[in-house]
Amino acid sequence: MSLSRIMRWITGILEAVLGIPILGGVYVLSQAWTPLIVMLLLHIVTWVLTHRDRGVTAGSILGIITSLIAWIPFVGMIMHIITAIVLMFTAARPDPERRD
Repeated sequence: MSLSRIMRWITGILEAVLGIPILGGVYVLSQAWTPLIVMLLLHIVTWVLTHRDRGVTAGSILGIITSLIAWIPFVGMIMHIITAIVLMFTAARPDPERRD
């Protein structure tokens, strides 16, 4: 399993946790929106790794967008859930063959 695939699983699971109604919002607010900054950085790293491996980068791009607009109530929750689904579906797909 490639590092990019592992990172897609990790970011997908973290997005799913942040998408839990009330709990995710309380956690983000109690940490002064720091989880959104951390997730932004993780999505950028995941995007770079996935791009390098020629994988599907849609989940990471959606995660970057989510991290930037997730401070909006309800919109953030929905975006976290959608991003988690996309990331986990792309992580579940087999890695493409590398042609270096």
